[in-house]
Amino acid sequence: MKKGFLILISFFCITSAQSQVLISLIFGDKLNSEFLEFGLEGGVNFSTISNMGSSATNPGFNLGFYFDIRSKKNPAWMINTGVIVKSPMGAQDIPVYSLNDENLDNTFAGGSVNREIRYFNVPILIKYQFKNNIYLKTGPQFGLLAKAFDEFKNEINKDDVIYKKNIRDQIHVIDAGLAFGAGYHLNVGNGLNFTVQYYYGLVTVMKGDGPNNQYNRSWYITAGIPIGKGKAAQKRAEKEAELNKVVLPEDEK
Repeated sequence: MKKGFLILISFFCITSAQSQVLISLIFGDKLNSEFLEFGLEGGVNFSTISNMGSSATNPGFNLGFYFDIRSKKNPAWMINTGVIVKSPMGAQDIPVYSLNDENLDNTFAGGSVNREIRYFNVPILIKYQFKNNIYLKTGPQFGLLAKAFDEFKNEINKDDVIYKKNIRDQIHVIDAGLAFGAGYHLNVGNGLNFTVQYYYGLVTVMKGDGPNNQYNRSWYITAGIPIGKGKAAQKRAEKEAELNKVVLPEDEK
């Protein structure tokens, strides 16, 4: 039952990832208010897996949407959350291992292996913005596994030979850790947010008999832009103006 529920969530996330971004663009103004900022965020991330020997950083692109939920008592404090619908993790140049197939082992002997693990990540962070528009944020981040594969690669007779092995069943479905970030809010137009963030995984990547000391690590460099914020502000101003209208008595018209 539990496994079926997780598969259902994964299927929903995978099939709706692209539509979520489209919906965000169409209905962004309806998701913004005086104390709620909604927008799209994307950039690059550089991931590794700890304790993998000679492995190298795995670069990738990330894309998602965010919410800044401001405190009504002190708007400098807010909850920063959302969903990173595209965020590859993993590591490159991990040690080549046996595929339990003599032909494949011979083909990729002396080659390389890149491990890519794709999650839908949900950060839930406490964020504080100073008067100079610099902000800091920290809190937990949770990930739901979408895909995971090892890409074997070798060059034979000047041609690249590639083989992808699905390793999803070997990876924990749920990832969790801590995120730490700092950034700057640029007051241009409706505002731009530039962030540098680090993710420190606390759940082992591999399950079962796999290594129990390997964790996800990732640097994020992102830019976020509010969607529909200006339109939402205009609607609020028009509503307030309507409420503040003075209706003159008939004999004064």
